[in-house]
Amino acid sequence: MSQYKKISLLIIDEWLLVPLAETEARDLLEIIEARHKKASTILSSQFAPAGWHTKIGEDTLADAILDRIVHDSYTIVIDGKDSMRNRKGIPGEER
Repeated sequence: MSQYKKISLLIIDEWLLVPLAETEARDLLEIIEARHKKASTILSSQFAPAGWHTKIGEDTLADAILDRIVHDSYTIVIDGKDSMRNRKGIPGEER
């Protein structure tokens, strides 16, 4: 846990791919709180920020986490009808 708090850049890929358990949300709050305005964090997600609250779970924890993440942040939205794999011709599962 202390390593996540100290590292200068933390990248969380596949952010909220699955909903968080309460213990995971508590751990996340501890990390985000320790890093808030002290270090950089990048969150990569397939889901719009509007749906993050529900995926975090418990309302009070979700509010606390998102208050620290959303304020003083930059959002970069990459949108498209085809996935990167389809555009670049990378073989994968057929859908």
